[in-house]
Amino acid sequence: MVRHFVRRAGLGSCALLAGLMLATGAMAHEGHDHGAPATPPVTTLAPRAEATSADFELVAVLRDGTLAIHLDRFADNAPVEGATIELDTPEGSQAAKPEEPGTYVVAAPFAAKAGTHDLAFTVTAGGTVDVLATTLTVPAASVPADPRATAPAALALLGGSQLGLGAGVVIGFLAAVLLMSLWRRTAALILAAGLGLASAALPPDAQAADAPKPSARDAAQRLPDGSVIVPKPSQRILGVRTIVTASASHARAVELPGRVVPDANASGLVQTAVGGRLAPPQGGFKPLGTKVAAGDILAFVHPPIGASDLKDLEQQGFELDQQIAIVKRRYERLSAIQNAVTRREVEETELELKGLQTRRATLERVQREPEALRAPVAGVIATSDAVAGQMADPNTVVFRIIDPDRLWVEALGFSPDMGRSGASGRLPDGRSVALTFLGAGMSDRSQAVPLQFSVTVGAEGLRPGQFLTVLAEAGAPRMGITIPRTAVVRGANGQAIVYEHVAAERFVAREVKTEPLDAGRVLVVAGLPPDRRVVTEGAELIDQIR
Repeated sequence: MVRHFVRRAGLGSCALLAGLMLATGAMAHEGHDHGAPATPPVTTLAPRAEATSADFELVAVLRDGTLAIHLDRFADNAPVEGATIELDTPEGSQAAKPEEPGTYVVAAPFAAKAGTHDLAFTVTAGGTVDVLATTLTVPAASVPADPRATAPAALALLGGSQLGLGAGVVIGFLAAVLLMSLWRRTAALILAAGLGLASAALPPDAQAADAPKPSARDAAQRLPDGSVIVPKPSQRILGVRTIVTASASHARAVELPGRVVPDANASGLVQTAVGGRLAPPQGGFKPLGTKVAAGDILAFVHPPIGASDLKDLEQQGFELDQQIAIVKRRYERLSAIQNAVTRREVEETELELKGLQTRRATLERVQREPEALRAPVAGVIATSDAVAGQMADPNTVVFRIIDPDRLWVEALGFSPDMGRSGASGRLPDGRSVALTFLGAGMSDRSQAVPLQFSVTVGAEGLRPGQFLTVLAEAGAPRMGITIPRTAVVRGANGQAIVYEHVAAERFVAREVKTEPLDAGRVLVVAGLPPDRRVVTEGAELIDQIR
């Protein structure tokens, strides 16, 4: 009996404790049930105001009694440096001081009071003077509260807590009586349910009463409507730039596969005329990428001579030496008796001696002098197959010389008129090159017409054989808005998206329909009206903000 009584008394005590917890919860939320608490915001923006004009865009951010002024150009969102800003406030005029490129600071003692404050900024930059008017709203939450103002609320809370405490005691007593009269397992279930309800009855305001409030900080975030808030400091870090769209007529562009080839007038091959063994010149073989001038010796070729040929050459050399000796003696004798012989005999003997000596020298060069391989044009060594001691066949290509500043692009099209009015090339890494039409072939290649273009701008880093996409103008012009390719991003469904700069720190995604225009731009034919600011740099980073 004693053990059974003790168990019931313990259960009754727990029920009484649950009633007290319920009373505490009722006291914390002032006797009202507001349902599930709302999810707190991730970030909190500091008080701010913005103003725009045809030339400037200004955002003023209040933090710790200081007003940070971010000044950008309205058209391209670039920071304005070296500007002079005068701030007119209800307490007088103040001059802002530059802090960072495009950022200026000024003390704001007037913002210590909650409410709205009318501000006027006089901006002078680069000969342009503009007045930007705006209103700064300072919420009461950002102003420190007066401790004396919390006394009435504390008294009211204390009165409500007394009533809640009495109700909790009554509920706990009734629950204790019930638990002592029921079976122990049923009582345990009721006890667990009562504790759960008591803990759930605690309002979030009571739980977070003593929690520290996070300080206001500017952070980029995506709103529920899909728009993106990017504070001005974050825009500076992301390098966001914009353009104002305009509609115009543009020619259609066709994408063609292309390949970089060397200019035929600025490239050449170094080949062997006769077979022989390769030998390096003085200083050795030149490595790839070395600049050479026309006529520079790049290698030597020693022609091979067989044993039988070598003996024949030696025999010819002995015979020539013998004839040279005989003619030379005859010439010396005739020169000694010039009065007894005619001048004609002396001259003929002299000419015969010189001829024999020339033949002997030529025979000596054939045995010893190699063939010199010279650069046909000025440029750089693109390819080299030279190895000391290598046996090269006749017409073997040993070096290839090209001029990297003079390159062509060969593309395959379906009309000889493609690209006559204009063309450009786009490389796999996104770079673009300017092309000028040279000509079209008369015979098809792979059921297509070969087209040749010269690279006029952007030849740096190009290599012969490199593939690229040629965008050639063809067809009738079409109306549309041109934007850079970097402004277009792909959405989750694969749709082309651009971000419109609708406010100083707000961006909205717009689905558009585009067509290729050239290597660096696309033509927007639907989804974007003119006279809108579109992000051209940093769109990919804005699209990743969540």
